[in-house]
Amino acid sequence: MTSRLVLGCGSLAGALVNTLSERRDDLAVLAADENAVQTMREEGIAAETGDPTDPETLGMREAPETVAVVTDEPETNVAAARAARSAFPDAFVFAYTGIEPDAGTVATLRDVANQVVNPATVTSEYLMERIGDRGVRTRKLASVLRDIGGTLAVVAHDNPDPDAIASAVALGRVADAVGCDAEVCYFGDISHQENRAFVNLLAFDLRNLEPGADLEEYGGVALVDHSRPGVNDGLPEETAVDVVIDHHPPRHPVEARFVDLRSDVGATSTLMVDYLRQMGLTPDRAVATGLVFGIHVDTDAFTREVSPSDFEAAGFLQPHADLGTLERIESPNMTVETLETIGRAISNREHNGTVLVTGVGNISNRDALAQAADRLLDLEGVNVTFVHGISEGTVYVSARARGSDVDLGETLRDAFGQIGSAGGHADMAGAQISLGLLDAVESDDQGLADVVHAVVADRFLETIESDTRRVVRDIYPDDFTGIDGSDGAELGLDDLVDDPEADDERPGDGGEDDEE
Repeated sequence: MTSRLVLGCGSLAGALVNTLSERRDDLAVLAADENAVQTMREEGIAAETGDPTDPETLGMREAPETVAVVTDEPETNVAAARAARSAFPDAFVFAYTGIEPDAGTVATLRDVANQVVNPATVTSEYLMERIGDRGVRTRKLASVLRDIGGTLAVVAHDNPDPDAIASAVALGRVADAVGCDAEVCYFGDISHQENRAFVNLLAFDLRNLEPGADLEEYGGVALVDHSRPGVNDGLPEETAVDVVIDHHPPRHPVEARFVDLRSDVGATSTLMVDYLRQMGLTPDRAVATGLVFGIHVDTDAFTREVSPSDFEAAGFLQPHADLGTLERIESPNMTVETLETIGRAISNREHNGTVLVTGVGNISNRDALAQAADRLLDLEGVNVTFVHGISEGTVYVSARARGSDVDLGETLRDAFGQIGSAGGHADMAGAQISLGLLDAVESDDQGLADVVHAVVADRFLETIESDTRRVVRDIYPDDFTGIDGSDGAELGLDDLVDDPEADDERPGDGGEDDEE
């Protein structure tokens, strides 16, 4: 399936194709220039010669999710944008005005396309970024960083993913540029083979903090890709925070000297590119490569919750990034343990309509759960996967969705927020739940895994069914009665087992981004 179609060739087209080519199986190019098409074919791009301004030519193609109109000729771009809108009325149309467009061209494209890039306004926009809201935000961040009395601890969320790691490293570079020493830190493990390759190949210097680590040696604390101390990180909840930069919408007030929460982008890495550009900083090859990969992973190769800003950030980074290293990062070796975990997940699976739930018992590598959830989503008739495992007194959950109206991040928060931490994206989320008194059961006892599965899987299935009913209720509010919420203190999994009424309670709020 082609989810991204590029129309035309030229300077911007080349950069865009290079940026999008990490997943070439769903990228296609249609251009009139036979030489350019041949060059792209030799590079493995699915390029075809044809008239990008002809609605009939476009109508013969499978409808893409996104169309990028990027020739250098303004008149051609207007015709191509109109043809794309006619042929693919539901697609997101991204249009470049071309070189030296007139006002009529720009106005016409704005009427037809969802997003327009106009080189004639680059200078004015560039200035506005510095004297408008974005400029004020950048200056405030720089001021706070300069005021840090000592080394800044840049803390990513637990078991950080590429977006969190790259964003933290980039913030460290920004801090260095304004004279503030910084150290990138994280709690938990980097166990996913792709994430380990990411850190090792790019030679990122990260400090792994132990639970309860004393941060008095640092002059300040910054949180990246999450927004609250003590929620999905090992910091005490009362930790004073200087800087928060995150793209996940918060469920509670966020307190810090500087806060940048923008949920209209697909990755925190995109926000960090904005700061680099605002401050005139050119990222070195490792940072640029890391940020590109961070955006790539969090937007699922520019197909999930992606914004024009994500495309623009990737386009800015592409000339500075090492695409060869990206290919090596995406093709790491799989450990035997991960393969065995996926095997147990397949063997233990249970189907509930299009929802698949499974438990794998004891694990030492929690990232294997995410890979199992990904693989199981490829099974025929499955739209949602829910995989859980046990490690060191904690139940870890990884969930995935495709083609479903359910928001997994909200569903896991509703199901487990009151007894642990949970959150993530609509189609990719996770949770962590303490075993509580159940941890006294021998860890190799199959009975523990059975009890955990009975409680955790049932709670998830009840919640996802309730959330589905809630979607219908929101559409037809007169046909449904409300559901009362219940608040409570932090619980453990044993509380649900000991109290037979617990499964009927409406869970409260939990943590933000618990999944990669």
